Amino acid sequence: MTVSTHVLSAVSGRPAAGVPVELARREDAGWAALASAATDPGGRIASLAAGDLLTGVYRLTFEIEGHVAGETFYPQVVIVFRITDPGAHYHVPLLLSPYSYSTYRGS
Repeated sequence: MTVSTHVLSAVSGRPAAGVPVELARREDAGWAALASAATDPGGRIASLAAGDLLTGVYRLTFEIEGHVAGETFYPQVVIVFRITDPGAHYHVPLLLSPYSYSTYRGS
C-alpha cells in the first residue's frame, strides 16, 4: 500500500515545491504520526508511506503557509481519508489558491 500526493497552485498553475506534509493514523488515543516529507520541485511526494498500513482513518496535514502566491487564508490544510484496501495505492492531490483549496482521490 502506498500514499502519495501532488500539490499545485491554482493561481500560478505551478507545482508547490517544499510543502511539508505529515501522514498520521487515527488511533484510540488520538493521531499517531507515521511519516513526513516535503514536496519535490514538481510538487509531488511519490511515496509518503509504503508497506503495511492497516485499514482505517488517516490524515494528511499540509503546512502551506508561504507556499501559495500572495497571502493565504488557510495556513494549514488537513485532509482526513479512509483506507479500505491495504493493498491499494492512495493518491491525494491538493489544489491551492489563497482563499480556497480542493482535493479528490486521484489515481
